[in-house]
Amino acid sequence: MVSCSPSMKQILFFVLACTLPAYIYGQAKEAINNMADTMQKYVPEKHLSKKVIVRQIVIEGNVITRKSIITREMSIQEGDTLEADSIRQLLNQNKLRLINLSLFNDINMNIEEVTKNKIDWHIKVKERWFILPKFNFELADRNFNTWWVQQNHDLSRANVGVTIYDYNFRGNLENLSATIQQGYTRKYALNYQAPYADKHQKWGYGFGISLAQSRQTYFATDSNKLQYVSSADNSDILLQTEANINFVYRPAYATRHRLTITYKDYSISDTIVKLNPLYFEDGKNRARMIEFLYRLELNYVDNWNYPLYGFKLVGYAVSRIGMEGISAQHYINIETGVFHSIIPKWYISAIVRGRLMFPEKQPYYFEGGLGTQTDYVRGYEYYVIDGSQYGLLRLDLKHEIFNKTYHLPWQYFTSIPLRVYPKIFADVGYLKSSYPGYNSFLDNRVLYSVGAGIDIVTLYDLKIRIEIAYNQLAQNGLYLHFNSE
Repeated sequence: MVSCSPSMKQILFFVLACTLPAYIYGQAKEAINNMADTMQKYVPEKHLSKKVIVRQIVIEGNVITRKSIITREMSIQEGDTLEADSIRQLLNQNKLRLINLSLFNDINMNIEEVTKNKIDWHIKVKERWFILPKFNFELADRNFNTWWVQQNHDLSRANVGVTIYDYNFRGNLENLSATIQQGYTRKYALNYQAPYADKHQKWGYGFGISLAQSRQTYFATDSNKLQYVSSADNSDILLQTEANINFVYRPAYATRHRLTITYKDYSISDTIVKLNPLYFEDGKNRARMIEFLYRLELNYVDNWNYPLYGFKLVGYAVSRIGMEGISAQHYINIETGVFHSIIPKWYISAIVRGRLMFPEKQPYYFEGGLGTQTDYVRGYEYYVIDGSQYGLLRLDLKHEIFNKTYHLPWQYFTSIPLRVYPKIFADVGYLKSSYPGYNSFLDNRVLYSVGAGIDIVTLYDLKIRIEIAYNQLAQNGLYLHFNSE
C-alpha cells in the first residue's frame, strides 16, 4: 500500500470537493428534470399550438400561504411563453419545487386549455399544520448510539422541552420559534427568519437569541472518548449566551447566500479550568468573540430533504474575532453531493465533506473534528477525533422497495407518504491533528468502513436511518440516526 503524507491527503480531499461540482454543474439542470413520474395531469401536446402563453396561475387550498410565496418558487410565471412539448416536464419540475417549500402535504398540478395558444396553470395544495408545539426530547450526547451504549441510556442526560413553531408566520414563509428546555441542558431561545423583505423576493433577514446552562459537560478527549465532569454543588458548570443577526440573498431558485453575525459569550467553572487549562485560551474561564459566517448554497437536487437526483454544493467560511479566551479562528467547510439513478429505482450518491482551519492550534472547546453531528465516518459513531483539518467521503447504493402515500380524512394529515430504501455504503475519512496529548489512535491516518442499512422517509420530512457498519478496527455495530447522510 502506498502511503501519502497528511498534506497530500488533505489536498486530495479538497481537490475532489472543489472540482467535482465543476465537472457536473453543466448537467445539473438536466439531472433535476429526470425525475420519476409524478402522475400529473396535462393536456397532450398535440392539442396545443407549438407555443402557448400562460394566461394565469390559479392556486387553490392556500388558506394561509400567500400566492406570491408559491409563485416565487416556480420556473414559470403568468405571461410566459412555453414550448408545448415542455409542459409535462415543467409540471413535474414545479411540483418538486413546491415540495421543497415543506409547506404542503399534497400538491396537484394540471393545465387547462383556454384557447389554442393560451393555457391556465392550476395548482391545488393541502397545507401542513404550520403552528405547532414541538415537544423536544433531545440527548446531550453526540448521537443516539453513544447515549444508548456508552451512557447506558441514562435519562438524566436527556433534555425535555417545548418549542412553539410557526413555519409560515403571516403566510409569508416567515419562521418564528420560541424554546423552553429543561434537563441536562436548560435552554431558552427566540428566533425569527423572514425569507423575503423586498418586493422582488430576493433579500431576507433574521435574528436570534439564546441562553443555555449546563450542570455537566465534557472537558477533554482521551483515547477518542469525551471526558465528562459534573458540578459538585448542582450549580451551572457551563453557561452559553448567543445573539445573532443574519442577511439572506437568494437571486435564483437554487442559489442562496447568507451572512450571519453572532456575539458569543461562554463561561465555565473553575473545575473545568483545573481539569483542562487549555479548554479556553490562557487558562481563562470565559470566552467572548464576534463571529462572521458566510454561507453559499447551490442546491440542484430533486428533494432538498432526501435527494435522489442532482447535485448540491454547500460551503461556508467562518471568522471568529476573539475578545477573551480565544484570539482568532478562521475556517472553511465545504460539502458537495452528487445523486443519480443508474436504472429505475436504483440510486447512487457520493458526498464529500472537508474542513480547513487556521491557525491549526485552537483552544480545546473550539477545535472540533470528526465524530459530531453529520461529520463522522460511519462505523465510528462511538469515537471523537479532535483536529483542525479533515476530509470525508461517503458512497451509497440504494434501492427503492416501497413508495406509497396513505390518504387520511384529517385536515393536516391528509396524506402520509412512506418510502423505504435498503442500501449498502462505504466511507473513507482522514483527520490531521496537531495535538499530541489526547492519546488519539484515530487521527493522522486514513479511516474506512463498509456497511448496509435501510432509510425510511415519511411525514413532515422525518428520516430514520438504520445502519450496520464494519470498520477497520474489526468492530461492527448497529446504529440509528434521525438526520441526513
